[in-house]
Amino acid sequence: MTEKNSDTYAGANGQPIPTSRRGSVSKSAEPFKAEIEDVANIETTDEENRRVLRKIDTFLLPVMGFCYMLQFLDKGALAASTLLGILDPETGINLQGSDLAWCSGIFYFGYMGFSFPSAYLVVRLPIGRYLSLVVVLWGGILMTTAGCKSFGGLMAQRFFLGVAEAAVAPGFSLITGMFYLRKEQPIRQAGWFIGNCVALILGGLVAYGVLLIPNPPIPHWKLLFVIEGAVTVAYGVLMFFVLPDSVSTAWFLKPEERLIALARTLKNKTGIMDNGKFQWPQFWEALRDPQTWLLVLYTFCINLPNGAITTFQPLIIQGMGFSSLKAILLGLPSGGVEIVFLVMTSFLASYLPNARVLLMIFNTVVSLVGMVLVYCLDSQAGRMTGLVFAVVFAMNIPISLSLITSNVAGFTKRSIVSSLMFIGYCAGNIVGPQFFLSSQAPIYKSGLASSLAGYSFSTFFLVCLYLYYHYENKRRDKLYGSETTIGSDQELADELSNQTDRTITSFRYVL
Repeated sequence: MTEKNSDTYAGANGQPIPTSRRGSVSKSAEPFKAEIEDVANIETTDEENRRVLRKIDTFLLPVMGFCYMLQFLDKGALAASTLLGILDPETGINLQGSDLAWCSGIFYFGYMGFSFPSAYLVVRLPIGRYLSLVVVLWGGILMTTAGCKSFGGLMAQRFFLGVAEAAVAPGFSLITGMFYLRKEQPIRQAGWFIGNCVALILGGLVAYGVLLIPNPPIPHWKLLFVIEGAVTVAYGVLMFFVLPDSVSTAWFLKPEERLIALARTLKNKTGIMDNGKFQWPQFWEALRDPQTWLLVLYTFCINLPNGAITTFQPLIIQGMGFSSLKAILLGLPSGGVEIVFLVMTSFLASYLPNARVLLMIFNTVVSLVGMVLVYCLDSQAGRMTGLVFAVVFAMNIPISLSLITSNVAGFTKRSIVSSLMFIGYCAGNIVGPQFFLSSQAPIYKSGLASSLAGYSFSTFFLVCLYLYYHYENKRRDKLYGSETTIGSDQELADELSNQTDRTITSFRYVL
């Protein structure tokens, strides 16, 4: 890394930024003046960029990936506990009728209710420390499940568990946007989201192991929650010391490497050097942006089947004629299929231009076909095959998160869009299980039909989103010229201006 003449305020490739342009960004960047000048006055080699990227991957992705694995493991503990005795009238909680569906749904009321406060807090507080503290909180709340003795107590516990977990996925998405280029984000989102897939496999093995413990001091289902909660608390403490708050405070990077990391992401134009203030104009713009509501509607529809499958998959498998032990083990292949599709689609999304939304459509259609098999077939093998592939849609989550970090500029706006999308996520997960009526067990025809509808509408909204992005890019090229004609001085100015994707004329959406 070399430093340019400090008397000249220059862009990333050495082109001087006009005085008028510098003045236009200086106010919004005032708190970061010294840092900005350092970033603007460096030149880096490809080898230096690759070295910094490797260090970020090595230290950041495992921390987020393991945490996300714990989150999904804890989230799936309720479903696993249905095979470990939580429904037993004597040693469990006497849940009747739609009680199980509501215990699943109330989690997302808490998740949804805290989405906006969390969006505000991740802007105002050091994001790494804030996320670490909520991980400790959620682990502690998870352990209290073992003390629940009634439907009302379990409902209260599940609500506050949702409150504690609300910040994690949106927070990780924001951190990914801070450290990575737009083209690098899909595969990095997948890098920490793979914890979801591992949790599907590991969760089944943990539940199987707990069930085999002879004569435990407490019922098996309580032991499951205590073990998983304790591990989560311990990991949250570790996260407090290793998860950075920003590129500028990344402990694993040397001072000169932090400047390189900041310089790398200037081309994103998404506000990685935001000054920590909540911007109300960006809040209102987020509510007026068509892409916001297309993403929210898609997310709501796709999570109609998600909430149902997460909670009722073990019972659906058991209803096919398998014992509790076999039902736990037969849930493992879903995790393997998810890993295959996650690696495949995230890799393609990173290296094929304008393929992200198309790949999301592909994953959704695969899940639709799988659910058709579950709904229509009578054979055990055919229905089990369909159920395994019905979860492929979940691999859209890292891609959809990368759409937010890549296509929504302005730190405040991005946090709001992310929160709105997770409200859609919560609403879908609340509504979906309500179609799984206890009177229709173990077939759950109404529930399967609602899942089919969710997949179908999701595909429709994704097609609309693709067409909107394509239209906007063409319109902007016609008005302002091609993105390739934009110089690095303007890229730097756009990044430091803390504007949004709708006000930066050089911004083009990633399809």
